[in-house]
Amino acid sequence: MDERGLHRLIGTIIDPERLEDDCAVIPCGDRLMVASTDMLHETTDFPAGMTDWQIGWMATAVTLSDVASMGATPGEVLLAVGLDRPERLSGIMEGARDCCTAFGAELVGGDLDAHRELTIVSTGLGLVAPEHLVRRRGARPGDVIAVTGPLGEAEAALAGYDRHVKELLEPQPRVREGQALGRAGVSAMMDISDGLSLSLHDLLAVNDCGFAVDTAGLPLPAGVPEEEGRELALYGGGDFELLFTAPPDIIPVPGVAAHVIGKVIPERTVLADGKPFERRGYLHEWSG
Repeated sequence: MDERGLHRLIGTIIDPERLEDDCAVIPCGDRLMVASTDMLHETTDFPAGMTDWQIGWMATAVTLSDVASMGATPGEVLLAVGLDRPERLSGIMEGARDCCTAFGAELVGGDLDAHRELTIVSTGLGLVAPEHLVRRRGARPGDVIAVTGPLGEAEAALAGYDRHVKELLEPQPRVREGQALGRAGVSAMMDISDGLSLSLHDLLAVNDCGFAVDTAGLPLPAGVPEEEGRELALYGGGDFELLFTAPPDIIPVPGVAAHVIGKVIPERTVLADGKPFERRGYLHEWSG
């Protein structure tokens, strides 16, 4: 069973609509609070060779990217660190603090424990006006499909293209872009860190419409042969871009480098160049 299968199981215990988005949504006065938690393990989530500073940065960026996907302004971040070696703590916390500072958040606390494997849980909070909140549900036939930047760069780094190592190890959550897209009135949005294919299938699961991608419009990783780059862009994980749908007349959105890659269609399916788009990408899986 993979991670999304387990989400369906959780949906039999709590309200399944609360599992549809990258963040939980909580009323907070005249605004809405969004909250996200991410768990990362050294052997599965942190590429070999990362510094402790980069690990702290990435653990924080993952959560800030979720907050951005809701159109929210980031607020506070808490970090729970399961340390394998105590001397690593300083670098991890400094990386987390620096990531918060770079994107307008504040590192305010967390928890600390001893673990056999370095494990970090980051929790992020943000605020958004109700009219600017963007969920995964909301796409409409006739909308365009767009992304905020090149896809496949993180996977390109793992494949040996060193020019993309910074994108892999020090990802940049699209916080400013998420807020701008929320204010502009995009119809649906999500973080794309598990890859384009899986992300579009996630949108399919919560919308009453489908998605058709023109692969010729994909923004590909620079310096990678086109065929290989397109494969990485379609199925590679680790990118911290935003995937969104929007009425065509609001594109371009000021301050956002949006790349239109397709359109929303009435039929509930996901297509790439007119053919079924294979559901494939980064998944946590369990055996047995």
